[in-house]
Amino acid sequence: MAVAKKKPAASAARGSAPQKSSATKPVSKSAAKPPSKPAAAKPAAANSGSAKSNGVTAGLLPALSREQELAAYKQMLLIRRFEEKAGQMYGMGLIGGFCHLYIGQEAVVVGMQMALEDGDQVITGYRDHGHMIACDMDPKGVMAELTGRRGGYSKGKGGSMHMFSVEKGFYGGHGIVGAQVSLGTGLALANRYRGNDRVSLAYFGDGAANQGQVYESFNMAELWKLPVIYIIENNRYAMGTSVTRSSAQTDFSKRGISFNIPGEKVDGMDVRAVKDAGERAVKWCREGNGPFILEMMTYRYRGHSMSDPAKYRTREEVEKVRGEQDPIEQVRLRLIETKRATEDDLKKIDAQVRAVVNDAAEFATNDPEPDPSELWTDVVR
Repeated sequence: MAVAKKKPAASAARGSAPQKSSATKPVSKSAAKPPSKPAAAKPAAANSGSAKSNGVTAGLLPALSREQELAAYKQMLLIRRFEEKAGQMYGMGLIGGFCHLYIGQEAVVVGMQMALEDGDQVITGYRDHGHMIACDMDPKGVMAELTGRRGGYSKGKGGSMHMFSVEKGFYGGHGIVGAQVSLGTGLALANRYRGNDRVSLAYFGDGAANQGQVYESFNMAELWKLPVIYIIENNRYAMGTSVTRSSAQTDFSKRGISFNIPGEKVDGMDVRAVKDAGERAVKWCREGNGPFILEMMTYRYRGHSMSDPAKYRTREEVEKVRGEQDPIEQVRLRLIETKRATEDDLKKIDAQVRAVVNDAAEFATNDPEPDPSELWTDVVR
């Protein structure tokens, strides 16, 4: 179900990696001028569109092929339907604890996955189900973890915020606000140390962007030229406070200026814009230039978590975003208008996606709970 990643390219030249020794020294920072932003990719002439929404003017965007559009549509729809089902199951009492849904933000992770290669790594916070599915983790295993069953990715012991799959390049789901930024920087340091060609993606929100550990990570990443992309999913409200009330600098793409880290503001509701910016950032990191910041202007339709009534914004605001910027609807309209797909084609995809989600829900409802002996496994003493 996942959008196919690119095949690994030949290893690009990069700066000197830390040496393997008992006293590893950090990579010396070049005395040259701070790295400038990579040049914008030339837009494709055919079927390109001008994007001006969500406070971002992206100009002409390279068109996606029919296969890419359909794959992105299917993947975003799978995330949407999965999250809708998770919300229903939470309301039925089948999912307990915290549950943070990704509805509305699907284009961010799907677009970024289209820019990656096999072996690249993803790490994020607690709004993580969409990232797992985009990384091609089995919806059954994800849903089973939500319901606390043996077949879950953490054997039913981690819940919504703690799932991992090294095989799929997904390093969590983390419940501590901003913690994943330091860990994602550590993944990039490991890649640099090993001398491979991998890139680490560290996702976090506009609320976490004010955490001190984020800026410690920025400093180290630029000092050692680590191949990490910091993706700020700016859904405008953090846990429930507007960025205009909580942040002195509301342009998060500029948060790396004092560290000489380039940044770009992206329309995170348009999968084309995300993929386009993602490819530039990945190229920048893979070529050894150090970290890059992408601020994804996006929007969550639900509250911060299932227990949040979201009274800090109006229903009209939410409906306006749904009606004018919905990431899935944008792709659907393009496919119909360009005659790349018919309504019947898209209805078939929806039916396939619903079947996958229903199977996942059925599995997660009937799979056995962990044996009590599991309380003593995976525990560091």
